[in-house]
Amino acid sequence: MPKPQVDYSLYLVTDSTPAILGSADICEVVEAALKGGVTLVQYRDKTSDTGVLVSTGRKLHQITKKYNVPLLINDRIDVALAVGCEGVHIGQDDLDLPTARRLLGEDAIIGVTVSNIAETEIACKGGADYLGIGTVFATATKENTKSIIGTEGLQQILLKILAEQWPVKTVCIGGMNASTISRVIWQSTGNGKSVDGVAVVSAIMAAKDPEAASRELLQLVKSPPAFAKAAVTPGQQNRNPKELLSMVPYIIKSVDNKKPLSHNMTNLVVQNFAANVALSVGASPIMANYGEEAKDLAQLGGALVINMGTVTPDGLTNYLKALKAYNDVGGPVVFDPVGAGATAVRRSAVKTILGGGFVDVIKGNQSEILSCVPGGSKVQQRGVDSGESTQNIQELASAIRELARLRRNVVVMTGKTDLVTSGETVYAIDNGHEYLGNVTGTGCCLGTTISAVLAAHPNDKLSATITGILHYSIAAEIAAERNDVKGPGTFVPAFIDELYNVRKATVSGDTEWLKRAKVSVIS
Repeated sequence: MPKPQVDYSLYLVTDSTPAILGSADICEVVEAALKGGVTLVQYRDKTSDTGVLVSTGRKLHQITKKYNVPLLINDRIDVALAVGCEGVHIGQDDLDLPTARRLLGEDAIIGVTVSNIAETEIACKGGADYLGIGTVFATATKENTKSIIGTEGLQQILLKILAEQWPVKTVCIGGMNASTISRVIWQSTGNGKSVDGVAVVSAIMAAKDPEAASRELLQLVKSPPAFAKAAVTPGQQNRNPKELLSMVPYIIKSVDNKKPLSHNMTNLVVQNFAANVALSVGASPIMANYGEEAKDLAQLGGALVINMGTVTPDGLTNYLKALKAYNDVGGPVVFDPVGAGATAVRRSAVKTILGGGFVDVIKGNQSEILSCVPGGSKVQQRGVDSGESTQNIQELASAIRELARLRRNVVVMTGKTDLVTSGETVYAIDNGHEYLGNVTGTGCCLGTTISAVLAAHPNDKLSATITGILHYSIAAEIAAERNDVKGPGTFVPAFIDELYNVRKATVSGDTEWLKRAKVSVIS
């Protein structure tokens, strides 16, 4: 028979273990899932005898044929031949692809599990019909997991397939459920290349109502996540500096008018400073590091700041809970990967946070931002200080442009010259004062300021971010010039004053301070 056309959108992989299936009948669960919209079924059972596998496989095939949906068998070519189903799925430790193809014929559907570029290349050149890419997230249904690849690893494989133009379909597997599907599909998409579907196990097999669960999951496959609705649009990415500067007064007035919540998850060293900065720029601060509070706080229309100043296992758990809460309602999130390049623990924490949810703005110094680049950076960071630049501004601009494109967010690299991009034009901002680098927490508090403008102006995150940087850095310049400022110690209270004064002046129609703005484009 000719090879069937396959819709990979919602791919059900069965699990017959009591921990997942419980006392339910596998055939009844699969039929309910098909009624709910499952588009492909794989029968996976690693423990039953061959006779049971063939018998159950034949029952399942009779059901899937009623819905014109292909049935694949996991691993067992002999069972697939005995059942007469449409194909198989094989893992890296199963029968090799050429042998499977020779035994099943050219019209069979054969999928292969891959978790890295090398395995992908072998499977694609070997003629696999589709790839099961993963494991994306850790899961109890997959034993002996070799590699948890996250959304970053998934994206890298998709980009390789795109670059090589391999005509293979793809699904992602591992931890795919109602809370991850939309986000993973959206975040892993790179240069227009996305997965063709998701493979789901326990979210359907263990559901009380498999039909309803399948219907919900299929809708999530086809729908962008809540936070994607306010993503930076192509038309917003390439504006000239003059146009961006013209929006600054309006955005600052919006902050003053709305007084948005700035939810800071930050270290004890800077909490008081950050709260005062938030108040001065017009926001309403809350310092709340307990993730369980985030679900309620996210409903208030504010923005979240995750400041990775102190890294602990409990802290990471709380960050991820808060990140999910804000992602679920589409609330803006600012991520400050403090000291990300300093230790292996911090580099791992960055990967965990960026893989655990979507952040709208990544803000950090050169070493911190380069540590967020997929694959990491070899630039060693000494601590949380910014350090000296080791690359020229063109190289840095290219690096953050690529990071923003892949992560689909706004990237801010702070330094003597701040660089900002959302994936196309890279803007350079040459404002600020050296005192900012001599006071603990000023970088963290810039994240607080950015959160305020994002919450007040969420539909144009690039212009909001640039506004926040200008408000912050020009206030620092004005403060440093005051006669009562003698050094970093007297600078801090003057800086808080000038953040407040700049806002109030802008609200009253005085934008003289904005003439100091030095915004240019890095060609």
